[in-house]
Amino acid sequence: MIAIVNIGQLITLSGSQRPRTGRELGDLAIINDAALLIEDDRIIATGPYSALKSQIPSNATIIDGNHGCVTPGFVDAHTHLVFAGNRAAEFEQRIAGATYQQIAAAGGGILRTVALTRAATEDELLAAARRHRDWMLRSGTTTLEAKSGYGLDRDTELKMLRVIRRLNEEGPVRIVPTLLAAHTVPPECKDHRADYVRFVSEELIPEVAKLGLAKYCDVFCDDHAFSAEEAHVVLTAAARNGLGLRVHAEQFRSGTSAVMASILGAATADHLEAIEDEDLFHLWAAGTQPVLLPGSVFALSRTQYPPARKMIEAGLAIVLATDFNPGSSPVPSMPFMLSLACLQMGLSPAEALTAATINAAHSLGLGAEIGSLETGKQADFVIHEFADYRELAYFIAAPLRPRVFIAGREVAV
Repeated sequence: MIAIVNIGQLITLSGSQRPRTGRELGDLAIINDAALLIEDDRIIATGPYSALKSQIPSNATIIDGNHGCVTPGFVDAHTHLVFAGNRAAEFEQRIAGATYQQIAAAGGGILRTVALTRAATEDELLAAARRHRDWMLRSGTTTLEAKSGYGLDRDTELKMLRVIRRLNEEGPVRIVPTLLAAHTVPPECKDHRADYVRFVSEELIPEVAKLGLAKYCDVFCDDHAFSAEEAHVVLTAAARNGLGLRVHAEQFRSGTSAVMASILGAATADHLEAIEDEDLFHLWAAGTQPVLLPGSVFALSRTQYPPARKMIEAGLAIVLATDFNPGSSPVPSMPFMLSLACLQMGLSPAEALTAATINAAHSLGLGAEIGSLETGKQADFVIHEFADYRELAYFIAAPLRPRVFIAGREVAV
């Protein structure tokens, strides 16, 4: 047995079998002066130390929480983990006034990363992805979703998904794979984009599903990516082949795909900076979770953040994620997402933490396994240096050094 003792504040997020909504978002189910008991990789008990100390055998491994705060590990439900190179030159262009769309129209943006990723070997991509994963791990991320989408051809998309599988098998972070071949139209198909949509729908999706390389399929639906009609073709093909659905929706323009995501029963609609109020009902009725990505708004120097408070009022089970990628959100830190969510979207620190843990876990179909600290769940947790969970969002971009545990084992970070 492993016993974490002398915990000042244990954030369990226990008590619900579904994603949290409304006032539930602020209920962290905190236990003060707590202990956490682990057998193998599972939590076997949580509670006040005074109530659990008699259950701790003399041969247990004791870990001192130093009266700190213990939270579930972060679950980052939207990342573009695997890519080659960087887009630092475009970062400089944006500072000088160029927009994301202008850079993309000039052949930069996603297509710049596509060229570099196509040229990289599988082992080179694995090394780069491992480096990115480690950045996330150091700030407390223990599970993440990772998309392909910088290949836009059969060989490179499969190469990226194999990298994700290899990194997941290597551990310790759990990685959920998503096919995002419909990220943008590759340059060689710009004059016959219907052929590319057909390739993704009729050839690549069935192959990926047969090989078991992805759990989800995603589509970027916007003016410079895919139309709602094209996205519908891809997503219905994914559903036929047993993949779950996720959608990049309403990032730059309203009316692009949030309603379609709800009609198709997508697990998530991601971004939603430009969503109209009336479309929130459709997401709620379908049980589609909004994945909010304030890092991309921040990194693009935009001011239109997703309307998180309206989403909460509409009963939606919001999620926070980094959107880590080389262009619009080179931001791997989930604690920084909490700060942005509080300062720019009006979330309380408790609501933000819930959105980054148990709600994110549910959006990946893992709510029964991770995301909260409850008996029977995998012991993924973080021992923080501080004693109050609010400090996660309050100390903005602080060089925190948490102790990170995955499946009950401390991970060197």
